[in-house]
Amino acid sequence: MKFLSWTVLALVAVVLILFAVSNRETVSIGLWPLPALVAMPLYLVVLGTLVVGFVVGEFVAWIGGWRWRREARRSRDRIAMLERELDTARAQHAEVRVPVAALPR
Repeated sequence: MKFLSWTVLALVAVVLILFAVSNRETVSIGLWPLPALVAMPLYLVVLGTLVVGFVVGEFVAWIGGWRWRREARRSRDRIAMLERELDTARAQHAEVRVPVAALPR
């Protein structure tokens, strides 16, 4: 499985390198209300857009999972509390035990 993931990663890297080498033309990027234009290679625009989209998507997914992380945290705390109660009950039960030899016959 590790070999497969490294192979896929290598193929993706080769494709990205070929894309960057093939698209070195300069393009001008402007944002409508702003008068400034920025000139940069096309591959930086495309790959930068992909990276920004990935980061924004991961951030949105992280925010979307807050409810599940909160529930897991609460469950973990509840389990720890119940384990402490169980240990206390077991310790009390062990103290109450009377040896069989001490019972009247």
